[in-house]
Amino acid sequence: MDEALLEAHAAAEAGEVPVGCVIVRNNAVIVRTFNRTLADRDPTAHAELLAIRAAAAALGSERLTDCDLYVTLEPCAMCAAAMSFARIRRLYYAAADPKGGAVENGVRFFASPTCHHRPEVYGGLSEADASALLKDFFRARR
Repeated sequence: MDEALLEAHAAAEAGEVPVGCVIVRNNAVIVRTFNRTLADRDPTAHAELLAIRAAAAALGSERLTDCDLYVTLEPCAMCAAAMSFARIRRLYYAAADPKGGAVENGVRFFASPTCHHRPEVYGGLSEADASALLKDFFRARR
C-alpha cells in the first residue's frame, strides 16, 4: 500500500484526485498508476482501470488471476466490474468511500449474484494516510 500511496501523492501533485494503484504479481510490483481523468480528458481514467489495462498488456493476457491490486480508495462500480472481469485475485484498499465506493458501500458489486468473479477483499490498509491525503486535497480546492 505504501507504493500506492506514493502514486496518490503524485496524482495530487499533478492536480488529479489523489488515488494511486499498484498491481502486484509474485510479490513484485508490475504496474504503478494514478488517476489521470483530467490529463487524459477521460472519465474512465481511474487508477484501477489504467493499472488493469497496463498489467494485461504487460502480461499478454486479459486474465490477471494471480495478481493483487492495491488502491488508496475504495473502488467505484466501474472499477470493481473491471477487477471482476480481469479476475483480480485480491483487492486491498485504504480509505472507504461511502459516497462513491461500490465494494463495502453503495451497490456492493462483488456481493451481486450476477458478479462473475469475486476477489478476496481487504479494506482499511493505511486508511488514515489515504483519507488525510484526500481531505487535504479537497480542502485546498475549496
